[in-house]
This record gives sequence, structure tokens and C-alpha cells, in this order.
Amino acid sequence: QVQLVESGGGSVQAGDSLSLSCVASGRALRTYTVGWYRQAPGKQREKVATISSGGSTNYTDDVKGRFTVSRDNAKNTWYLQMNTLKSEDTAVYYCNVRWLTRDYWGQGTQVTVSS
Repeated sequence: QVQLVESGGGSVQAGDSLSLSCVASGRALRTYTVGWYRQAPGKQREKVATISSGGSTNYTDDVKGRFTVSRDNAKNTWYLQMNTLKSEDTAVYYCNVRWLTRDYWGQGTQVTVSS
């Protein structure tokens, strides 16, 4: 089993920055791709960013150049640095890992950006 706990959400103004963290327990995840998703009200959950075990990153077009995903394998933790936030970034953000064919999710953390 894998447990994921996020932290770092909050309410900010457009143009501000926030950093999210996801701490995993139960298994060491250094060899797995991990990532971040978000779900805005009335919308489907969407992938925001992923980072592979080797450090390769992928981003949805909406956040390229503004968000940075990183990981610290020694801490079994990954991060999402969000800069130049926009009102359309408002959503509940979830960290994710697929371990042994099953998706594991954090509890979600709210990010609210006011324009």
C-alpha cells in the first residue's frame, strides 16, 4: 500500500506563487513516475505534470513555463512549484503515483487564485 499526503495549497492573488508537496509512505517510489493532477469545479480531473524516475518532466500546455515539478527520492517526496498563477489554475490539486497497476492519490489540496 502507498499513502500520499499533500500540503501547500492556499488562496493567493493572480501572479503569485505557491509550492505543493506530496510525501509518500508505505513504499519507496524512486523508480516510479509520479505526478500532479487537478480538478476544477465542474470539470474532469486533468494531468498537470509528471516526473519520471530519471527526472524527465512533462507538463500540460496550460502550465508550461510557469509550473515546475521536482522530486527528492531520499525523502520520498515530490513537489510542484507554481509561479505566475492565474485564476484558471484554481482547482483541487492531487498528487499521484501508479504503483503495481493501481493509481494512488493524495487527499487533495485546494488552490484558489483570485484575479
